[in-house]
Amino acid sequence: MKTNRSTRARMLTGTTLALTASLVLSACGGSGGTASEDGPKQAEQAKNGKATAVKKPLVASYDGGLYVLDGETLKLAKTVELPGFNRVNPAGDQDHVVISTDSGFRVYDAARQTFTDAEFKGAKPGHVVRHGGRTALFTDGTGEVNVFDPADLSGGKRPEGRSYTSAEAHHGVAIELAGGELLTTLGTEEKRTGALVLDKNDKEIARAENCPGVHGEAAARGEVVGLGCEDGVLLYKDGEFTKVDAPGDYARTGNQAGSDASPILLGDYKTDPEAELERPTRISLIDTRTAKMKLVDLGTSYSFRSLARGPHGEALVLGTNGVLHVIDPETGKVEKKIEAVGDWTEPLDWQQPRPTLFVRDHTAYVSEPGKRQLHSFDLDSGKKGTSVTLPKATNELSGTVDGH
Repeated sequence: MKTNRSTRARMLTGTTLALTASLVLSACGGSGGTASEDGPKQAEQAKNGKATAVKKPLVASYDGGLYVLDGETLKLAKTVELPGFNRVNPAGDQDHVVISTDSGFRVYDAARQTFTDAEFKGAKPGHVVRHGGRTALFTDGTGEVNVFDPADLSGGKRPEGRSYTSAEAHHGVAIELAGGELLTTLGTEEKRTGALVLDKNDKEIARAENCPGVHGEAAARGEVVGLGCEDGVLLYKDGEFTKVDAPGDYARTGNQAGSDASPILLGDYKTDPEAELERPTRISLIDTRTAKMKLVDLGTSYSFRSLARGPHGEALVLGTNGVLHVIDPETGKVEKKIEAVGDWTEPLDWQQPRPTLFVRDHTAYVSEPGKRQLHSFDLDSGKKGTSVTLPKATNELSGTVDGH
């Protein structure tokens, strides 16, 4: 079946939310200790037993529900039945995650394993962005942006915050900066073109419409924000937009990862607009000081769930060869290779499980759905920590993370 570029881009990146309102989100997790085969037994105990408070919880999705795990032992604390395809993001504090459902964003208290009364209703809930102690939600079906202080989630109610509605609904993203400026994307359901910036009173102060197919965001040191385009990256720095051009007429960087410890953004890099699913081997490193892009060929492909940043600003990429690459963003040199999982192939359907990378502090968590396993690694030493076998194959993997 033929698809236009906009539709195909949404299918390929996998960072879009469900494209129909009928999808319901879900998540999954695992059992504690070393690798074992008692996942189903522990899952039943966690489902039927009383919830136990968990520190630094992980939340992983599977087909039909959520698993909540202890972030240190990987012990399964709770099984939550939630039909459908679920998406999970950190809410920005030590206790909560945001679950995208068919009715909107719901806040889940992962530390206590219960849904709260905090909910942001709307069709096609999309990106969740944490920055500077604020969390921004973008609802694709309505174009509505909601921004709040994640500390206000502790009361269990929907927090008071800022709301803004885009001129037209589209698959977008928003981020609030330290000075109260709101950066949010421009587009329609058929075409996305760039971004604008509003001051704290919602007065437009900057606009750029030279970022075709705008998708995703990341913030670098100095609060420089990058947005992915189909021909490079759009930067917002010191009150102005700057375009970082990529080689060629089409070079899409739709997924990025940033770090407060580095002025360089990590991005993917795709060059075939006609591919049903492109499996790139090159990544992009965008220097926000010089507005230049460097390409690094890893010799292995990766997926949209393969990118992350380490505690010192390291660029992290999980390859389909099973290796977690630790890259110096300044030089592009692969400084460390961590044998994380077995070889894998990215599925054509972005909603299907594949190994997923989630990083918190000095620990990298990597799922291996083909073996129903979840592993932890110390990024400083490269050594494996805990490895567990899960009742079912996981899909998305996330956890609680303090705002930054």
